[in-house]
Amino acid sequence: MDLAGWLDYQQRVHPRAIELGLDRVRAVWQRLGAPRPAPTVVTVGGTNGKGSTVAFLEAMLRADGRHVGAYTSPHLLRYNERVRIDGADAGDDALVAAFERIEAARGDIALTYFEYGTLAALLLFADVKFAEAKLDVALLEVGLGGRLDAVNIIDADAAIVTTIDIDHQDWLGNDRDSIGREKAGVFRTGKPAIVGDADAARGLLDAAEALGADMRIAGRDFFVDIGEDGWRWTSGAVALALPHPALDAPCQHANAAAAIAALHALRDRLGWNADAIARGVAQARVGARLQRFASAPELVVDVAHNPQAARVLARWLAAHPARGRTIAVFGALGDKDVRGIVEPLAVAIDAWHLAGLAKDSPRGLRSGALGELVRGVDVAGVHDDAASALEAAFDGAGAGDRVVAFGSFFIAAAALTFAQRRGLAPRGQCR
Repeated sequence: MDLAGWLDYQQRVHPRAIELGLDRVRAVWQRLGAPRPAPTVVTVGGTNGKGSTVAFLEAMLRADGRHVGAYTSPHLLRYNERVRIDGADAGDDALVAAFERIEAARGDIALTYFEYGTLAALLLFADVKFAEAKLDVALLEVGLGGRLDAVNIIDADAAIVTTIDIDHQDWLGNDRDSIGREKAGVFRTGKPAIVGDADAARGLLDAAEALGADMRIAGRDFFVDIGEDGWRWTSGAVALALPHPALDAPCQHANAAAAIAALHALRDRLGWNADAIARGVAQARVGARLQRFASAPELVVDVAHNPQAARVLARWLAAHPARGRTIAVFGALGDKDVRGIVEPLAVAIDAWHLAGLAKDSPRGLRSGALGELVRGVDVAGVHDDAASALEAAFDGAGAGDRVVAFGSFFIAAAALTFAQRRGLAPRGQCR
C-alpha cells in the first residue's frame, strides 16, 4: 500500500478511534526491539501549547547544531508533518516502511491510528543516521492526556506539562485536578518535570510530588519578565535577555520559558548555549497558531478548540482590534465544549459563519447540531463544510474586516487550503 492506503487501513483496523492504555502498544514496541529513539528524550504534554513548545525546543536545539526529531499531532495538511527530522517532514516511503515493520510485528494486537503513528515516529528516530551520527534529541508531543498516551512507553529524560484546562472530559475527568493527575503521568522519578503554568492544577503538582519527580515550576523556579523590546528568563543566578517570539501572544512567552527550563535542566547532557536559545525563540514557527494572511479582508487562522484556547484568542482579538468587523468561521468536534468556546469570544466577534465537520471526521458536528449549541451571537450563515463557510465569510466581508477561522484542526486545515487557493501571502504568526 502507499501512504494513503496505510492511513485508511489504520482507521479501519481498530474498532475505536481512541483507546488509551500502554499494554498493547508497548508489547508491539518490544517486538520491534524497543530501540531508544534518541539518547535524550523530552516529552511535552498539556491542554494547550504543546505544539508551540515543541517548536521552541526544536528551534533552540537546531540553532545549537543538534540533530532533532519531533513528533507532533494532529497534522494540518499532510500526515508527514507529524514526523520531522532536522526540520524536514518524513517522506512517504520512510513512513510506509515503518508501517510495514509495525504490521509484521503486531500479530493479533490491535493498534489505533495514533498508535501506528507513534510507533512509526519512534522507529524512524531510532533508525536515522547523519553520516556516523544519530539523533541527539527526540521531542515527543502527547496526543491525549499523558499517563496512558502511547508516547508514554518511552521514559523521558525531561518532561513538560504546559497548561491544564477542561478538555477531553470523557477520557481525562471533569475538573482540572483530575486532568492534571492524568497529564502528570509523563513525569518520571528523579527526572526534570517542567510545569509551565504558574497557576498549575493541584492534582498535577500532587501527582508529580508523589512520583518523586524533580519539579521545576513556573513562577517558583523560573520566571518571565516581559518588556516592550524583549523579555527575560531567569532561574536562580541564570538570566537570559531574549527577543520576543515570532509566535507573538502572551502564552507564547510561557511556552518558550518552559522549553528553556527543560534545556536548563538538561544542560549537563546538552550544554547551555544562550545565543542558540535566543535564536530559537525568534525562529520558532508553527502553522495555524494565529497565523495571519495579507488580504482584504485579512484572514487569521487558529486551532483554538477548547475554552482555554478560546480565552487566549479573545485576548488577542481585543488587543488587536480590526479596522472593521471581525467575522468568525467556526466548527467543532462533538466532544468539545462548544458553549465554553463561544462564550469568551462573543464580544470580540461581530458575525459567525458555522461550518459542519461531519464530512471531515466521525466526531465532527453537523452544521445543524452546531447551530443548536451556538446561542446569543449573530449567526450570519450555517454551512455544510468549512470551505463553504470560508467562501461565504469572505464574500460578505469588507476590505477592512477580518475573518478568523478557528475551532478545530479541520477548520484550520481548510483555511490554509483556502489561503493557498486564493494565493494569499502569509503576513506573520502569533501564538
